[in-house]
Amino acid sequence: MLMLRKLFRRADSSPPSTPSRVEPTTEPAAQVRPVAPSVDQGIPAATVASLLSAHADLLARMKLCYGADKDAFEKDLLLPISRLASYVNVLPATADNYFCETGGLFRMALEVSFYALQGTDAHIVSGRATISTRRQLEPRWRLATFFAGLCGELHRTLSQLIVTDEHGTEWPAYLGPLTEWLASRQSERFFVRWMPKAPETRELGLFALPHVVVADTMQYLSMGNGTVVPQLLASISGIPVYREQNVLMELVKRATALVIDRNLIANANRYGRPILGAHIERYLIDAMRRLVVSHPGWLPNAERSRVWLGKEGLFIVWPNATTEVRKILEEDELPGIPQSPQTILEILIAAGVAVPQTDQCSLWSIGPPPNKNPIEAIKIAAPEILLPGHGDYKPLPEALVVQQTVAPTGGRETPPQKTAQAQPQLPLAGNADAGTEERSPRGPNVHVTDDGEILDRTQHASAAVDRGNDGPGNVVAPEGPAAAVRSDREATIHEPTLRLAAPMRLAPKVREVLAAAIDTMNGEAKLATAVTVPTGVFVPLEHFKKAGVEVPVALRSLGELEMVLADKSGKPQTLQHDLAGREVHGVVLKPRFVDGLDPSLFRPA
Repeated sequence: MLMLRKLFRRADSSPPSTPSRVEPTTEPAAQVRPVAPSVDQGIPAATVASLLSAHADLLARMKLCYGADKDAFEKDLLLPISRLASYVNVLPATADNYFCETGGLFRMALEVSFYALQGTDAHIVSGRATISTRRQLEPRWRLATFFAGLCGELHRTLSQLIVTDEHGTEWPAYLGPLTEWLASRQSERFFVRWMPKAPETRELGLFALPHVVVADTMQYLSMGNGTVVPQLLASISGIPVYREQNVLMELVKRATALVIDRNLIANANRYGRPILGAHIERYLIDAMRRLVVSHPGWLPNAERSRVWLGKEGLFIVWPNATTEVRKILEEDELPGIPQSPQTILEILIAAGVAVPQTDQCSLWSIGPPPNKNPIEAIKIAAPEILLPGHGDYKPLPEALVVQQTVAPTGGRETPPQKTAQAQPQLPLAGNADAGTEERSPRGPNVHVTDDGEILDRTQHASAAVDRGNDGPGNVVAPEGPAAAVRSDREATIHEPTLRLAAPMRLAPKVREVLAAAIDTMNGEAKLATAVTVPTGVFVPLEHFKKAGVEVPVALRSLGELEMVLADKSGKPQTLQHDLAGREVHGVVLKPRFVDGLDPSLFRPA
């Protein structure tokens, strides 16, 4: 402890410098061979003191961010950091990608925990609790977030690499730190062997957690609550908590993506192009798992579902499914997330999550019931990846894969040329310059496809009339090229339900009333309470009055979260709009707060 105090006296007296790395110690000149050795020379081990000294600049910034005195910082943060340094020593984080240098795993853990700790300053946890309760829980939440970032990558030591000494004896990573094991073996260097195609099993990090965070600290985190420790363990193991929002996990995910993205950019500038999507697959899988349990369009084997489970395996409709996946990742504000469906597919294939049909064709042609029109999909390597309890879902008895050649639209292939059709110009509701009937981007007469294409429902219905019925439930498909285009379009039709996507901090009563107004837009247009306008969704103020919510309270709640259009002073702007033949006052809800709306179809405020 005295050595740590001296270290921080030097760190406090000097300004933070650029991050430094622990470089391998060099041997005496007499022992260095004049030519490159033909065998692995191993990695020289480092002491805990040298590791802490090499990262003194980051530790000094961490101390300022924690906002406690020196004794509290050393007890709460520095001791777990020292245990982590003893456990991982100078192990690299990856074999040939991000933080692959000597000491990369320790440096990555420090940076992730630092940025996660910084993120706690902008979030309020346990927001519905009393002030006195939050005052007691806030230090525990901040400390748990720091530990989640510090120990989030410990699973690598147990699943992705094998460490041996000079005699080939393996390090028992479950039993104790690497530094202590090397000292007991009297070894000054160690050797790392990476396991080929090792899966990412983040759950194993829970077994390494006691070597960094002791039982007394876990007991302190659990005092007065029952959520801090479960959310900490959920973040380390990578298991999402669906019944409540895990702010801790979101902060660590965002910090990890930021740190890895910055390291990859730095490596690309110095050493060349980094490996594609080496850290993105975890976020893609997590987003798809959340959609399966929460999104009605992702219920396996449901009508017009994105997910189909059959005897041949698990399939996801592609590229239509990327719309919801990108939306979740954008809400998480994760940097480095690709936008192209082709890039996402390449990442999933490279990670072994998706299985291509052939070397030249990545997509599969499936015919889900009831119409069995061929649509394109990707095949997941194992149903357990997205359906942990896949035994609860009954596979389709009939075959899904269509044994015919269908021109793919994603992967490494060239998309087919679609038949050019003139699309009608659809003016937005409330546009005074429009000389035709007012229609909204999501009105009852308008359909927006998953590709962002706007179709008139009346024209779509007239195309469906061309089909003939051959008995009850039997649809006879039309013939000819035009019919094939219509069948393909009908197979990809998806009508998402409009619903409110408000932040969690919105007042519950205001959220309930606003959600009810948005829900009326899914029925008949003449009965809708809210309507679309060129800049968003118009909600009348009288709707809040009828529901027993005072208008000033509703405006203040919506204005604080910047959910409605505001004037130059920043206050919510009230406008007049013609609704059911009469002028009413209301506010304009921004389109990004309504699921099912495409913000690109609206004018900026």
